[in-house]
Amino acid sequence: MRTTKYIFYLLITGCLFFPSLLHAQVPWSAPKTTTSVPEDSLITVEILPGARKLEFRKLNDSTQLQILAGNVKLKQGNTLFDCDSCVINNSANTFEAWGNVHINDSDTTNIYAGHLRYIINDKHAFLDGGVKLTDGKGSLTTPDLEYDVTTKIGIYKNGGKVINKKSILTSKEGYYYTDLKDVYFKYHVELKDPAYSITTDSLLYNTETESTRFIAKTVIIDSNGRIIETSEGYYNQKTGKADFGSRPSIRDLKARTLIRANHMEFDDSSHTSLAEGNVVYIDSTNNTTMLAGRMLRNNKTDAILATNKPLLIIKQDKDSIFITADTLFSARLSDLHRNADTIQAKDSLGRKDSVGKKDSLGVKDLKLRKDSIVIKDLKLQKDSLVYDTLKGRKVIALDNTKDSTNRYFEGYRNVRIFSDSLQAISDSLFYSFKDSTFKLFQHPVIWSKESQITGDTVYLFTKNKKADRMKVFENSFLVNKSGPELFNQISSTRLDAWFLDGSIDSARAKGYVSCIYFIQDDDSAYTGINESTADMLDIYFEKDELKRVVFRSDVTGTLWPIRQKDPKTMRLPKFIWLEEKRPKTKFELFE
Repeated sequence: MRTTKYIFYLLITGCLFFPSLLHAQVPWSAPKTTTSVPEDSLITVEILPGARKLEFRKLNDSTQLQILAGNVKLKQGNTLFDCDSCVINNSANTFEAWGNVHINDSDTTNIYAGHLRYIINDKHAFLDGGVKLTDGKGSLTTPDLEYDVTTKIGIYKNGGKVINKKSILTSKEGYYYTDLKDVYFKYHVELKDPAYSITTDSLLYNTETESTRFIAKTVIIDSNGRIIETSEGYYNQKTGKADFGSRPSIRDLKARTLIRANHMEFDDSSHTSLAEGNVVYIDSTNNTTMLAGRMLRNNKTDAILATNKPLLIIKQDKDSIFITADTLFSARLSDLHRNADTIQAKDSLGRKDSVGKKDSLGVKDLKLRKDSIVIKDLKLQKDSLVYDTLKGRKVIALDNTKDSTNRYFEGYRNVRIFSDSLQAISDSLFYSFKDSTFKLFQHPVIWSKESQITGDTVYLFTKNKKADRMKVFENSFLVNKSGPELFNQISSTRLDAWFLDGSIDSARAKGYVSCIYFIQDDDSAYTGINESTADMLDIYFEKDELKRVVFRSDVTGTLWPIRQKDPKTMRLPKFIWLEEKRPKTKFELFE
């Protein structure tokens, strides 16, 4: 009797288990719906052959379990599951797996964990125990992970780390879009890379393109010590290109510079960066600030090209200097001298003037030519550091790129300068921080209080950022307004002037000097007009007014009583009063 019962029990057990073993399929599927779906999307889990143990257990009338152990393999659609042991609950449509859990999703995503709970109908996996997810490009590790097989999205909320080549990115929460290779990091996000580090609250990263997109306030520190702050933009490690919006800023601690703009672009391959929209560039070393609508910079040579109403401010305590032009360009003096050396060396060999294929900014128009105002000027100086093969002088290299004086800037077209004590205009301008000298070319005009100075070329030497002395070459003309329609005038070939506290104090005119000078008595009443010529004369000012003229040699002239001449007609040839072109306030330069 017992034997019969035992045989009957084996038959019943065989009927229950053999279908599963023969067909290797869980004996249930998703509830039928009226909506037709593709066959491959049916929610079905298969038990693949290979498990060492398979046990059926019925807990009650509604709950049946299948227990598998040893080399367990399951399949749902294109998703494979491996584990050491597994329990399938057919009534709850779930299964739970332990030990060496591995999910292979469509051969594109692999997930490893110590434990898995899987919702079969929703295709939703909950993993914990040293979870690792990889998409073939990057790998994610986290204590626990929620993964949706349908949407291919993995979510962690208790801290995670993504490693992609040499980049390591950590955050408290993250959303891994495996199909797109995108990872959305949230809360306490940090990215470490040999070239830079990033700290932010939210970040998007693509493991395939190796691009990072910024969507919250972000701080980036690169290997050169630059600190970038932005709230919007991206950086691509493969191409080396970056784009930042929402008014980013870059602070270079080594160079002591800061730049802000509405929008910035970077290209590591060409070492260039572009800033646009209300650009502010602060150089703390030289105590200067540059404003512009558009600024292009060579990050390797520190050359800067500013356009769209650029304005340079040379700061000082009481009388800052404001300079504007159609284009402002600034670079290292040492680079300028090397370019000049190359040009002169070619000239000495009888070669044609040559322009390099690329200049320091890749801008063709900025390449220094032989007839450049800067190169031409450098050849005139006896103490020039430019190599001169004809005279056999050796070049003195200026390789100290950290030297604050190793810098210059140029202004092109419509140059205007304003300070409280002095104003100027010209077509072009060169300024060297080495000797603190402004060099104005093509129709320069200098104003100091009631005096106006013009010439073909003007050198304005400053000391402590104030006018100290001036040299005017060819066709120099000094006009001093003494009263309504009364102008003291001195024309000569060459004019040298000296300043005191930023105001003109004295001057010397040399070469074919002509003078018209209104004489005043001790009560400042006009008594006569001196109209003379000389080879040289000296002019002295007092409280910004012309007080005395001293003729030095070969003097000829006439002293006219004031009543015999109409002051309005007393004009030297080429006299011109350009008050209407004079910058009246610094605010005019912003227009």
